[in-house]
Amino acid sequence: MAEQPAPERKPLVHEEIVTLRVRRAPKYGVFLAAGALLGILAALILTFAIDGADISPYTQVVYTQLQVFGFTALICVVIGATLGAVAALVSERVVGRRVRDVAVDHERYRY
Repeated sequence: MAEQPAPERKPLVHEEIVTLRVRRAPKYGVFLAAGALLGILAALILTFAIDGADISPYTQVVYTQLQVFGFTALICVVIGATLGAVAALVSERVVGRRVRDVAVDHERYRY
């Protein structure tokens, strides 16, 4: 006895036009990463621009330039990321005011 193919079912389609509001928003991760990168660049510039003494007057320890860069980078990266977050918030306030209405064709298929 041969199997008969199942009858084809037609999908149930529900279609409607919906109006949506579209608002652009900045990507916060990009702003934070850019701020952190600028903080590393600032730390690099500060490390080579400031000529420190050989011995720290407070701890009586000699720090290498790499250690000074590390300490400075810790501070500058946090400041840069914070400034990047503030720039993202300001950007959202400026760009977020522009809202557009868009007509969207919404279709639902059920098999």
